[in-house]
Amino acid sequence: MVVNFSGDLGARSTPLPHFWEHTIGSGHATLGLRADWQAQLKRAHDELGMRHARFHGILDDDMGTLIEQGGEFIYSFFNADQVFDFLLSIGMRPFVELSFMPTALASGDETQFHYRANITKPRDPAQWSVLIRNLVEHWVERYGLAEVRQWFFEVWNEPNLKAFGSGKQSDYFELYRYTVEAIKSVDGKLKVGGPATAANAWIDDFLAFCKSNKLPVDFISTHHYPTDAFGNPGDDTEAQLAASKRSVLRDQARDVRKKAGRLPVYYTEWCTSSNPRDFMHDDPYAAAFIVKTVLEANTLVEGYSYWTFSDLFEENYFPSVPFQGGFGLMTIQGIAKPSFRAYQLLHGLGTEMLPVGGSHETVDAWPVRGERGATLMLTNFALPRHDIGDEKVSFTMTCPEPMTKATIQRIDVDHANAKRRWELLGKPKYPNGENLAALNEASQLEEEAVAFTMDGHVLKLDLVIPPQAVAAIRFSF
Repeated sequence: MVVNFSGDLGARSTPLPHFWEHTIGSGHATLGLRADWQAQLKRAHDELGMRHARFHGILDDDMGTLIEQGGEFIYSFFNADQVFDFLLSIGMRPFVELSFMPTALASGDETQFHYRANITKPRDPAQWSVLIRNLVEHWVERYGLAEVRQWFFEVWNEPNLKAFGSGKQSDYFELYRYTVEAIKSVDGKLKVGGPATAANAWIDDFLAFCKSNKLPVDFISTHHYPTDAFGNPGDDTEAQLAASKRSVLRDQARDVRKKAGRLPVYYTEWCTSSNPRDFMHDDPYAAAFIVKTVLEANTLVEGYSYWTFSDLFEENYFPSVPFQGGFGLMTIQGIAKPSFRAYQLLHGLGTEMLPVGGSHETVDAWPVRGERGATLMLTNFALPRHDIGDEKVSFTMTCPEPMTKATIQRIDVDHANAKRRWELLGKPKYPNGENLAALNEASQLEEEAVAFTMDGHVLKLDLVIPPQAVAAIRFSF
């Protein structure tokens, strides 16, 4: 059976503003002092178009932002500056997550992650306010007000989870009050938002709190994952995903869009699962999931920050093995996973999404108009343990003038799949130079000519797309 899709290159389009390139996630701030982290982030900017970086822990003790010695507070913003200097040097900006609590201000000793981020509320909110005001004033002095007005200040991370605090709204809303008042005291046009919750939580209550207390809020931020639980190594993620449903993240984003009203919505974390050791993060499955999810989120969000750009990441421990199921688009050695190549294909799209005719249980199609042509993005995707197979696809498109060339780039088990090459090499734990060269070669996107016909102004193309796959077909005049 053939899956039929159709489009019209002259049809009225919907803007496709590349919102997924607004921000990309990372682990925590001290990683930003590493040369390999910096090199990989530059690739994310240069090759994928990422414009802001967000990470935990800019206030953590390992950044030295605030310590107490001899009863005196000592502020040191040097390490934070090193990270932000680098971001600006490569054309990126910070999406500043204000977390976690310096021990000098902490009300308790509860910590999260192996790097021991203190997750308690401030024992003296007035001193937290002083820290935030001093820090933001410093950045305005160092980088200029015009620059810092283009940053985003997000208050805390996932406060609705006890993994990151008490889980009580009252505690978070108090923290937000002190934080937004401190930042706005520096400049009223600096952008501050929240509630930075997991699983789309608290948005109605947060907006009601800000309104009733006359507190400014410039954007809504939240997180979601198709598993939407705080994942751990060993979780049966495949079973969680099998119980999920197709397009669940689109449906959740629609709900948040409605609640946010006219405020911009930034998802500051999402991924194909919340498990930091999910083998599917490294597979073509992730590429198909990403392309489908991103394109379905168009018109719903202003930013959609994938978690994370690199496996240089250490919430549970720092890995040493490539393809160990980390969140990253790249391995610790910088090998591009299928997920990286998915973002590379998305980056190459134009900015006008065209309507499409046709539908199928596992295959989706998005024609996107660009300069001197169009790209047809295809995915064949199903959640784990759901039926999926090779599919024959037929696409027709009415064109104002005949197309003269078509090329295809694929991501699937046989294309842009470095993990498969690593498995064929015997899964070396510490790949040598020869291994890395082979993995880099296997990770590349290949562009091939693809046959099509023109009957007057109607283009017709037939192809087969395998399971858990992406295909980008570019047509040009």
